[in-house]
Amino acid sequence: MTKRKPYERKMGATWWLKNAFHTKYIIREGSSLVIAIYSMVLLFGLFRLSQGTDAFNGWLGAMSQPAWLAFHLLTLVWTLYHSITWFSLAPKAANLWLGQKRVPDSWIVNSMYGALAGISVVGLVLVLI
Repeated sequence: MTKRKPYERKMGATWWLKNAFHTKYIIREGSSLVIAIYSMVLLFGLFRLSQGTDAFNGWLGAMSQPAWLAFHLLTLVWTLYHSITWFSLAPKAANLWLGQKRVPDSWIVNSMYGALAGISVVGLVLVLI
């Protein structure tokens, strides 16, 4: 067995700020944490709904506070950022072919935006009816 000490590269806490690709990656991954917290808030609202009208109205009242409204706005911005970056990565993950030709990246990205728009319209219609 050798007594040589292996090389250990020092990596500081801000290593991801030195490369734009890594910075965007870390921000996108961080956005998923905010989305997870938002999901827990919505699940708690569903729990309060199961407890009755008064409990749910209390939760709705709490959600209308300025701090929660700011959190909802932050979550919307991070969700949009996460979606945009994810949609731009989709063609790299989906290697689709039509016959002998590869499907253009723009078709994949635009179809994902179309699906997002369609699902959003259906959701709005269901909420407003």
